[in-house]
Amino acid sequence: MAQVFPFRAYRYSAKAGPLETLLTQPYDKITPAMQARYLALSPYNLVRIELGQRLPGDSASDNVYTRAAACLKEWIAAGILVQDASPAIYPYFQEFELPEGEGRAVRKGFIGLGAVEDYTGGVVYRHERTLAAPKQDRMELLHHTRAHTGQIFMLYPDPQARVEALLEETATQPPLAELRDEYGVWHRLWRIEQPEDIARIQELMRDKKLLIADGHHRYETALAFYRAHPELPGADRVMMTFVNLHSPGLKILATHRLVSGLEGFDPAGFLEKAGRNFRVRRLSSLEALRKIWSEPAGQLARIAVRAAALDGIYLLERDRGGRLPLEILHQELIQGVLGISEEAVREQRHLQYVRGAEPALLAVEQGEAQLAFLLEPVPIEEVAAIAFSGGLMPQKSTDFYPKLLSGITIYRLGE
Repeated sequence: MAQVFPFRAYRYSAKAGPLETLLTQPYDKITPAMQARYLALSPYNLVRIELGQRLPGDSASDNVYTRAAACLKEWIAAGILVQDASPAIYPYFQEFELPEGEGRAVRKGFIGLGAVEDYTGGVVYRHERTLAAPKQDRMELLHHTRAHTGQIFMLYPDPQARVEALLEETATQPPLAELRDEYGVWHRLWRIEQPEDIARIQELMRDKKLLIADGHHRYETALAFYRAHPELPGADRVMMTFVNLHSPGLKILATHRLVSGLEGFDPAGFLEKAGRNFRVRRLSSLEALRKIWSEPAGQLARIAVRAAALDGIYLLERDRGGRLPLEILHQELIQGVLGISEEAVREQRHLQYVRGAEPALLAVEQGEAQLAFLLEPVPIEEVAAIAFSGGLMPQKSTDFYPKLLSGITIYRLGE
């Protein structure tokens, strides 16, 4: 059974300044340029905790993690971060424009604490594997700060949208916090603190399976930390944003692949080899591709290819045979035709990932990539079916948009 708990969140006070200058994207989405911009926005920007600067003189006693812990302690003492007076669950809505020009949407969720559970318990499910280095980084940060500044993005099945109906009742009131981020996404936060309302949400969530959408590394870090420190109050819980996987505001974007650095790459030869297992047809434009993608794929895998030396976009089609198009791409095209090994893919040699078809095509046209593979988004129903059956998807299979802002609520262990 899923265990959901209210908590007394730490939140930025008015003393800290506008929220637009304080909150950040998740740590793994912060580029060096974004980090520099965040640092310049405010001396209290969360990036100093979420993803601090590494300095040449770092030592065991003065490093990115000890400085993060010191910032957190100082900001609480100075009233920059203030803890709410009573435990609550926090409705968190995000209103956004879809990147592919498909209109606006609102994703409705709530922030609470969830029990950290082993995957074998049949409550929490993952859909992709994790890497050691990010978990070591997050473990060091958690060890020093004893706090979670970002939320695990959790999905739960609720076809009747009963939980969302309760959240919407609270959302008729003015929000506790409201801001527009650098991508134009509006983030709004409310608080539910009446015990009977909290109990109702807990009851509705009790029979739910939970699927990690984003935050696999942080979830597994929280679980490992709890196993290492079972005596610490609150270590058995982690901050989560819960979203109904049947919500119309839940959007998954495609993550396209760019290939570069291949010696002797021959685009025409690639198409010839691909044509042995795929039906290949040339399209005149991205609009033509999108028109095809607007129709149901059925059991077809549809993968588009753009190479600088070839005119147009080429659509590769074949029967899925029960596999994901992404699996077919990696096994038959990236490994089979191009000869890029699984190890090279894991180490991101020759392969880069990009959101949006236009940036992917531009990278090829400007000579930054030899080849672009354009993919359709994976339907959420397919992600859930694979995860709940115990299966795993390739890395970078899903791109849930938009991301959850770090720092909108903060959970300190045991408080």
